[in-house]
Amino acid sequence: MALRINPSILASDFANLESELGRIKNADLAHVDVMDNHFVPNLTLGLPVVERLQQVSPIPLDVHLMIDAPERWAPQYAELGAYSVTFHAEAVGRDSDPVAVARSLRERGARAGLALKPGTDAEPFLELLPEFDMVLVMTVEPGFGGQSFMPETMPKLRTLSQAVRDSGLDVWLQVDGGINDDTIGIAAEAGATVFVAGSSVFGAENAGAQVDHLRELAAGHGHGHR
Repeated sequence: MALRINPSILASDFANLESELGRIKNADLAHVDVMDNHFVPNLTLGLPVVERLQQVSPIPLDVHLMIDAPERWAPQYAELGAYSVTFHAEAVGRDSDPVAVARSLRERGARAGLALKPGTDAEPFLELLPEFDMVLVMTVEPGFGGQSFMPETMPKLRTLSQAVRDSGLDVWLQVDGGINDDTIGIAAEAGATVFVAGSSVFGAENAGAQVDHLRELAAGHGHGHR
């Protein structure tokens, strides 16, 4: 399975988003963090900004919704043309369920991603893997960039990786949080195939070169190149 590097624009210069996207045009997708100050204690950007990013981005958008009630909002991001829309299992309202949200995204042409916070067990979702195109294992507590990678999340990633291999499904396994030169190999070895890197990429003098460097580091450790 191919390895993908999805730089997080959370670490970019918000006053110059179009030019910042141009710095990462060799990446696979642009990771866009949507936070509502309810599900997580931070507020970033929403539909109007993502709609404009969709119009100017040289690469597809990987939208990560850290918001309450994704059953209400997630389909609108798919309708904007986002390539992938990921929502949190923990945020789905009592009147809905993750499978229903995923199906609403797929119906609108987006890949459906399910995100799990560090403390959320993967086991309940293993039998639901056919309903999702990606599972995001958060390697920090969601809400802020620049946090340190949590290696204790790797057993969960290994469990998911084994389940994906056993099923033969084309389910991407994404990691997000503290991914840099020192940690990307750890995540790749545990089975990650999609890597979100924020400050590691946008903090580099040459963001594009850093994207290539991270991809090479992941390929040296991961399952994806076999």
